[in-house]
Amino acid sequence: MNLEDFETRVLPAKNKLFRFALRLLGSSEEAKDVVQETMIKVWNGRDMAEVQNMEAWCMRITKNLSLDKLRSRQRKSTGSIDVRFDMVHESLSPHEKTEIQESMKRIDELMAALPDKQRQVMHLRDIEGYSYNEICEVLELDMNQVKVNLFRARNSVREKLIKLNAYGL
Repeated sequence: MNLEDFETRVLPAKNKLFRFALRLLGSSEEAKDVVQETMIKVWNGRDMAEVQNMEAWCMRITKNLSLDKLRSRQRKSTGSIDVRFDMVHESLSPHEKTEIQESMKRIDELMAALPDKQRQVMHLRDIEGYSYNEICEVLELDMNQVKVNLFRARNSVREKLIKLNAYGL
């Protein structure tokens, strides 16, 4: 792989890699470090011409490096993820915007409380928009495991969100 191939096949995925690492690690500084390490590993392994889905390969490297970082700090508690889902819509009132922001924050917190595999599968599918096959490749799971983890994750988040919103009924 030459510099031009690297710029066209790998660099466009850096934002997705960062969001994925951030979701796993909870720290933007550590996520930046992981993405940088991923880019270095991909560049050093640039003779990997047989890699068909470069983005999935990069996501797998990012996942492995993120999990290594988590293991190395032995799952110390981290601050909450400070990612905001910016929803800009001119016709929404300030009250509606606040409600949406609070709902997104609750969903983010509920996702953070999921078991690792469920959280990873849900993030890749619902936030990053990966196909089931790509998720299988990135997380090294079979299709049934991906579908079961996604189903359980979505059900768990849905049920907890319904309980939170059903107060007073």
